Amino acid sequence: QVQLVESGGGLVQAGDSLRLSCAASGRTFSMYAMGWFRQAPGNEREFVAAISGSGTSTDYADSVKGRFTISRDNAKSTVYLQMNSLKPGDTAVYYCAGKLYGLTNIPTSYNKWGQGTQVTVSP
Repeated sequence: QVQLVESGGGLVQAGDSLRLSCAASGRTFSMYAMGWFRQAPGNEREFVAAISGSGTSTDYADSVKGRFTISRDNAKSTVYLQMNSLKPGDTAVYYCAGKLYGLTNIPTSYNKWGQGTQVTVSP
């Protein structure tokens, strides 16, 4: 069993950076592909980034390519989302999610979810 806890959200200004962390419990973390998703009020949950269990494969939404970087440290059972050049449109609750084996950008494919962390970007 893997349980996920996000941290690192906050209120920043446009152009600033934030790093989100997602700490996992359990001893099978490296078997899980991990994803970051976000949901703004009134919107559906949308894909942000994903990383394979080994960390060798990644995928990004077009809206964050070149600005966000997903990484993981399997020794620490933690996945990160480095967010640079933040925009007001990035404002949302950010969730990390896990699924066994292959990464995907489809939220319903993930069966482990954290509680979410709020990111607010002011103009």
